[in-house]
Amino acid sequence: MSERIASCGNLCDTSSLLLRYYNDDNLSAGSGMEMDDRLSHLEQRVQLQEDEIQLLKSALADALRRLGCCEELTQAHSRKGAPTKVRQILQALPSKPLTNGYVQQKRLGGYPSSPSSPKKEVVMSIKRKSMSTERLSTARREMADSRSRTTSTSSSTCGKRDSKSKECTLNAEDGYVRMFLRGRPVTMHVPDQLRDSYSLDHKVALPERKLKLQWVYGYRGRDCRSNLYLLPTGEIVYFNASVVVLYNVEEQQQRHYLGHNDDVKCLAVHPDMVTIATGQVAGTSKDGKLLAPHVRVWDSVSLNTLHVIGMGVFDRAVTCVAFSKSNGGTHLCAVDDANDHILSVWDWQKEKQLADVKCSNDSVLGAVFHPMEANLIVTCGKSHLNFWTIEGNTLSKRQGLFEKHEKPKYVLCVAFAENGDAITGDSSGNIYIWAKGGNKISQVVAGAHEGGIFSVCVLKDGRLVSGGGKDRKVVLWDHEYHKQSEVEVPEAFGPVRTLAEGKQEELFVGTTRNAILQGSFSGTLTPIVQGHTDELWGLDVHPSIEQFVTCGQDKQVHLWDTNSHQPLWSKVIEDPGRSAGFHPSGTVLAVGTMTGRWLVLDTDTRDLISMHTDGNEIISIVKYSPNGAYLAVGSHDNFVYIYSVSEDGRKYSRVGKCTGHSSFVTHLDWSTNSQYIVTNSGDYEILFWEASIGKHITSADTVRNLEWATSTCVLSFNVFGIWPDGADGTDINAVCRSNDRGVLATGDDFGKVHLFSNPCSQPRAPSHVYGGHSSHVTNVAFLHDDSHLISTGGKDTSILQWALA
Repeated sequence: MSERIASCGNLCDTSSLLLRYYNDDNLSAGSGMEMDDRLSHLEQRVQLQEDEIQLLKSALADALRRLGCCEELTQAHSRKGAPTKVRQILQALPSKPLTNGYVQQKRLGGYPSSPSSPKKEVVMSIKRKSMSTERLSTARREMADSRSRTTSTSSSTCGKRDSKSKECTLNAEDGYVRMFLRGRPVTMHVPDQLRDSYSLDHKVALPERKLKLQWVYGYRGRDCRSNLYLLPTGEIVYFNASVVVLYNVEEQQQRHYLGHNDDVKCLAVHPDMVTIATGQVAGTSKDGKLLAPHVRVWDSVSLNTLHVIGMGVFDRAVTCVAFSKSNGGTHLCAVDDANDHILSVWDWQKEKQLADVKCSNDSVLGAVFHPMEANLIVTCGKSHLNFWTIEGNTLSKRQGLFEKHEKPKYVLCVAFAENGDAITGDSSGNIYIWAKGGNKISQVVAGAHEGGIFSVCVLKDGRLVSGGGKDRKVVLWDHEYHKQSEVEVPEAFGPVRTLAEGKQEELFVGTTRNAILQGSFSGTLTPIVQGHTDELWGLDVHPSIEQFVTCGQDKQVHLWDTNSHQPLWSKVIEDPGRSAGFHPSGTVLAVGTMTGRWLVLDTDTRDLISMHTDGNEIISIVKYSPNGAYLAVGSHDNFVYIYSVSEDGRKYSRVGKCTGHSSFVTHLDWSTNSQYIVTNSGDYEILFWEASIGKHITSADTVRNLEWATSTCVLSFNVFGIWPDGADGTDINAVCRSNDRGVLATGDDFGKVHLFSNPCSQPRAPSHVYGGHSSHVTNVAFLHDDSHLISTGGKDTSILQWALA
């Protein structure tokens, strides 16, 4: 035993680790590692060892305590009280056992271990002695394992590797299941009614019901261009996240092309107006493999993929794509996001590359074929406008010459007049006309807009429409480029990003604030698509009607109608939003922010009813009790604040504060009787509380048979089967149970929504898996009648509505 403690002490000596590191010839400056790399590498090693030390300490403390308990029992029988070695060691250790939350004192490093209450500890310790010793040796094995690894990409991947070797265990006698996340034990209590029949070997069936993507909210205008077109079917085509949307505005119907597995960044329509090409970014699959950027060519009627182009050729992302026009659209050009922004030309039907060239060291914002000359491509971007001629398998460049005219910082967009002239809009607000066949300016519309011109579009009648950034104006120009008319985009929707001609005099306008507007010069512009513009986490569904609320880091709160797919109202708040929750009456809703502030809004009028501050960190959860009498506010300061609620959600007074987590609070559920709450935290703890007074409950028997009104905690007995093999504890961001208790939905870090059978209390349960998001899925929620599931994406800012059938 003393040897083990000595080895613990040796590990603690991080100063010797530092000295060893800096004296190691293999890691000297001569080895080519930069100082930053060496520092981060060192930090990772130190962090890794600290984690392992903490785990070993926890296991060791646990083992010693159990041995001590055995001695005490023995002494109680023999009535002898002479101190022993183990008791002397024990006096140097903390006085309370480490458990999964069943102790009032702050846990050492937050490592949960023992499942029972302190009262039961003595009685049960003999039964568990062998298990503790086994865990101690497992911990030591893990340490030896990880010390043999010289480098690691991150401590989380090590955690993933370690946890793979740890299987779930069932202690039938004491009625608990233990799973491991990053080597840390998580203990979950089996309800009494299942204790006799429960086995880890039972298999969970796939749910009979499935999800079908019904609606995509939002549009990617914040950082993409030329991504909005009207098709002959009456549908507008655009993209958001990894979904290409075909939206029939008149019929209020969407269809979706789901061939991509990560962010779509560009879109082009073939001259036949049926075939579409879309390019995507490089992604990472669930098992860490790189997904190559590529272009997909597909049929907009059948939604079938026709060709996949450039797999393994493009670097980082495909940012521009276009079909040739004059030769029947047989060629396709694409620009990737490599440092040199490679321009390549393809015979897309043969999936064969014809030519490629380094386009520019600076960003390339557009690439289009000339409508009359099949071998001419025009590219524009930072400080350049280039005319490329295809000759066999080479591309030769002529630069656009600005001569005496002001050279802009960016040429932002390019289009072609009926006679073949090129028309550009730039960051200085000027429109330049470049005569067909040449590379010189033949006409100037100076100061066409205040600020940059993000889009130019030539109408079927030959007139030009331009869209401004700073001035948010859409301007109509006649054939001689004299201003005829203008209309302004409302400030809430932001600058113009792209323009598309509609039917008759109709116009579609995509904006940088991820909205699409429809209108004409004789009327106004009205939004037909709206979305968030920054990372999105807050989501809750109305308790009785088809509505849901979202809030994001863009400081926007939207109340959505799932039938019209439009916001009933939108409100700008002072702080970035993080969480949201409806009162059971549906008359008010709470919104938690990133700053410790939370507010209550009237659902009908969006008026601010009250504002409160608890701490100064992220409010990760705001959740009302089922009877509406309490509000629980979970924070990244490790506390849960309990408020009593009166006057139908209009009056709040703080009644308790739940103190005991050693990491930030991530998830929370109320019991059906509104008396208890269960919480999860960032270090995988499960704690239970008596809500009205904020008291931490340490008795397993008090909580094991409680019925929970919702199931949003990602760690609990009824849901632990959602965790895949080798998960690192942060892979699953959200879980939600359907109101009929038949299925569970989860959102993970790999952009996937999963559908499981409920309950899901067998390890590694099977699920239906659905793509669409291109970023971590931050939240999921079933509507009150289970007709639909809503999911939110983080960085992709998208909201997807799924039909449950």
